[in-house]
Amino acid sequence: MSKFLFVTNRPERWATGIPEAQVVSARQYLTEPQFAGMRGVRVINLCRSLGYQTIGYYVSLLAEARGHKPLPRITTIQDVKSFSIIRSASGDLDDLANKTLAHHTEREFELDVYFSQGVRKHYDQLCRQIFNTFPAPLLRASFRKDDESGWELRGVSNIAIQDIPAEHLPALFERAHEFVRRGTTPARPKNGSRYDLAILWDKNDRNSASNEKAIRRFVRAAEKLSIDAEIIERDDLGRVGEFDALFIRSTTAVNNHTFRFARVAEAGGLVVIDDPVSIIRCSNKVYLAELFQRHGIPTPLSRLVHRDNADAVLVELGLPVILKQPDSAFSLGVKKAETPEEYRALVGELLDKSDLVIAQQYLPTEFDWRIGILDGKPLYACKYYMARGHWQIYNSAEKAAAKASGRHITLPVEYAPRLVVRTALKAAACVGRGLYGVDAKVAGGKVYVVEVNDNPSIDAGVEDSILRETLYERVMEYFLRRLEQVTDGREGN
Repeated sequence: MSKFLFVTNRPERWATGIPEAQVVSARQYLTEPQFAGMRGVRVINLCRSLGYQTIGYYVSLLAEARGHKPLPRITTIQDVKSFSIIRSASGDLDDLANKTLAHHTEREFELDVYFSQGVRKHYDQLCRQIFNTFPAPLLRASFRKDDESGWELRGVSNIAIQDIPAEHLPALFERAHEFVRRGTTPARPKNGSRYDLAILWDKNDRNSASNEKAIRRFVRAAEKLSIDAEIIERDDLGRVGEFDALFIRSTTAVNNHTFRFARVAEAGGLVVIDDPVSIIRCSNKVYLAELFQRHGIPTPLSRLVHRDNADAVLVELGLPVILKQPDSAFSLGVKKAETPEEYRALVGELLDKSDLVIAQQYLPTEFDWRIGILDGKPLYACKYYMARGHWQIYNSAEKAAAKASGRHITLPVEYAPRLVVRTALKAAACVGRGLYGVDAKVAGGKVYVVEVNDNPSIDAGVEDSILRETLYERVMEYFLRRLEQVTDGREGN
């Protein structure tokens, strides 16, 4: 159970507001030895000023150094000062802002966010999104209405209790009380757990990297190692700081919520699978094509296609040819052109979405190999057969689940061809040391890497058919090793 410390310049203002939390002055927290040695602490930084090298800045800075979990973190303090980051965040917030503020006739509007909520329930969804983007206890968001684009986020600032209207104080203390209560009432007993793991997963996402039974097995494996695992969803970005590690089991992409979760977690010092760099590298097939070429990884003959060389690539690769949208996943955005007319039409369609696409030699095979790799070691080996009557593993044109994908065979890693495993390990090493799934084909006695996936499938009944519970335990053992390394490094400083 986390202990909350409310750290402020004016402890008397909070003394009766939040009975579940200990309220201390900033100077006490920074200078008295008993606070430095506390464990399992969440520090709520309520100092008036969080400017660089102010006492409020040092509260968050030293909280991170002590292994406490400050709100806000130093990265958030800096983010709210950056106009470019605010404008980037505005892209995610503007649609919701236009919906929420539609009834306002003024051209400017300020919204106060108290512990992820507003004074009025009407604004709660927008408040939660602002808090998720800039996790801090007390925020003021400024919006401006543009004649063409509507409401836009123009600025975000931390605010102090002294600057909050008196009529808001009852709501403020109520929101703070709810925030603390959520953080001190775990969904289940901790059983002496040393670490907290968040598993980002959406049961409604049919393309999630793990099915529900696999998620339950991950949770059970974590508990065996004294890691308390909790399932979180896309609206829980602001809670990431409560945990020691993040395991993403939702479909990853640079332009969706999973990347923001990975970035926030990494910036907060959490152990993360999938880390932001792996997501960036694996989610773009243009990047992977160049990476494999530089490291001598064998792949089907591939070429980058742009509007000026499309005809030359067709002559070089011939037909049929595979065309890939750079950020495609689950066979979506991967097309086969059988004729010159079909090739030109597909290239035009894909180049409307990206300035570069991949054209790749077509290598027909009965199945693809998938080698799961964790921390530079093979974890599982699967054969994924092509969908019935189709040239891909997944047939996105088929709606029935039984027809949409081919059959699979999982076998012990030592039974997989050694060259396939060695090539997969080499390809994954180019990307990182996390959890990857390397897809490869065997044609003409040679191994060709198709891609490296940062968010490989681990479904109960498929990838775990050989190792069963051991597979989940190995993943959690990786988290435990990394967490212990972080703890040892912190205690050694």
